[in-house]
Amino acid sequence: MSNEPQLPAADADSDTHVLVRVVNGIGYLELERPQALNALTTAMVRTMRAALERWRNDAAVLAVIVRTRHARAFCAGGDIRFLYESSRAGDQAALDTFFTDEYRLNHAIATYPKPYIAFLNGVVMGGGMGISQGAYRTGGLRIVGASARMAMPETRIGLFPDVGMGWYLARTQGALGRYLAVTGETVDAAGALYAGLADVSLDEAAWPDLFAALEREPFASGEQIVERIRAAARPADETQRHADASALAGARAWIDRHFSLDDVSAILASLEAAQRAGQGAEAEWAGQAVGVLRERSPLSMAVSLEVVSRAEGTISDCLRRDLDLTRSSFATGDVMEGIRARIIDKDNRPHWRIARIEDVRREDVEAMFASPWSATEHPLRGLIG
Repeated sequence: MSNEPQLPAADADSDTHVLVRVVNGIGYLELERPQALNALTTAMVRTMRAALERWRNDAAVLAVIVRTRHARAFCAGGDIRFLYESSRAGDQAALDTFFTDEYRLNHAIATYPKPYIAFLNGVVMGGGMGISQGAYRTGGLRIVGASARMAMPETRIGLFPDVGMGWYLARTQGALGRYLAVTGETVDAAGALYAGLADVSLDEAAWPDLFAALEREPFASGEQIVERIRAAARPADETQRHADASALAGARAWIDRHFSLDDVSAILASLEAAQRAGQGAEAEWAGQAVGVLRERSPLSMAVSLEVVSRAEGTISDCLRRDLDLTRSSFATGDVMEGIRARIIDKDNRPHWRIARIEDVRREDVEAMFASPWSATEHPLRGLIG
């Protein structure tokens, strides 16, 4: 068995911030950048992908687990400050390199031939969703702890749900994916289970014993590892009750009623009508949703809705489109202003390119999807499936 030496977390490479090891037939990717909530750097992305490629045809590696030892966050996303400073400096190569490498990693996970298993706790947002949701396609699992808070909050900073998340959101029930993409709202563990963004739940206090068992018990296949984890998790009927009791489930009828409409302007009008209609629970919920939409980037909300609408093809198609959109979002969209207002200056007063939702035109949205590359020159042209 080709085990790598088990190193303590403190010995993780200070540049890559990922501890890579193989124990008992399981390849571990452990995120070690807690001071930045495990936000992904180019080095972290490359380290993870290189490990996956080494293990792809290694018979000694039966399955892969991605996790963190830190309670606050599994992964808060990409390194937004780095992207902001790179764009300000005119370093387009740095932006393209980060997103191209990140999306290649997302694709490698989503098409991995062995079970890929993600343990999700604390903040799981943006790029953190990108390195976990692919487990859904591999025969692996997305295990959610009670502390997990999951979202694609990109419209708050003028971006869109990238890392292939349009593909996953398009496959949620009803209008849930459209709602989560446009609002960027955060869901808890129960909501993630209800939306199909997590598979099983397990009390985080039980994780250490489970990891110890995974490093000790014999396994003949990746499927056996998955079943061992599933057996430790909350029973299926209890999980379903937990999901059905979520706030997301409680709002499901309202979400479907309003967010199934054609565009963000129609969604907003419908919500405002419901808000005016009375003092009931739906009116209160609609009023809160209106408040959320009024503070997000109108253009990026329209783009995000379109990202989900166009996600009927392959994950590769989605990732290529995501890369195109990163170019336009930084060059002519709202993301630089959104990052400035929310993260750099923190004045929370972004001046969006198009101030009102009602003023976003179809041609504004279409222009954002124009690719700067031809099909034969696209950096992600080689992705398949």
